[in-house]
Amino acid sequence: MKIEQATWLHEHYEFSLEELCELSGLTEAELRELVDHGVIAPVEPGARAWTFRADRLVVARSARRLRKDLDLDPHGVALVVALLERVRDLEAELRDLRARLPGRQR
Repeated sequence: MKIEQATWLHEHYEFSLEELCELSGLTEAELRELVDHGVIAPVEPGARAWTFRADRLVVARSARRLRKDLDLDPHGVALVVALLERVRDLEAELRDLRARLPGRQR
């Protein structure tokens, strides 16, 4: 199923399990497997009905593409997603540090 819908990822918005499945292209079983492997965490893991922060949609879509395109098992997806998030964090930190260098135009 191809979803052609733009969704504004407001930092305070949360998706239900069903919404995240629909928007990411993952089945509920696949999403639960990713939660079990620590790739995606619900806002409150002990809650009866899981919700996920809006930014987890990007992670879920990446996980689906990795699994499909590279035929990775859940452990492989978990590792690659963790490494990609670490790279993004480091790139953001580098941008912040470069912006603080003396003589840089803002």
